[in-house]
Amino acid sequence: MAEKVKKQNSIQRYLNETSGELRKVSWPSWSEARQLTILVIIVMVGMGLLLGLVDLLGTKLMDLALGI
Repeated sequence: MAEKVKKQNSIQRYLNETSGELRKVSWPSWSEARQLTILVIIVMVGMGLLLGLVDLLGTKLMDLALGI
């Protein structure tokens, strides 16, 4: 019984502390969040294209080196 009460107290304390920390967070405005999201998407697409290009170049070089 004591373990159950102790477990409930620790869960309740965790939830209270988490809620308190979330209130301290400085959240971005909607326009700032939208701009940052667009930036992340652009960077990810760019990095994906760059990685694909490097992979294609590596494949072509390996084909050339192996005479395929």
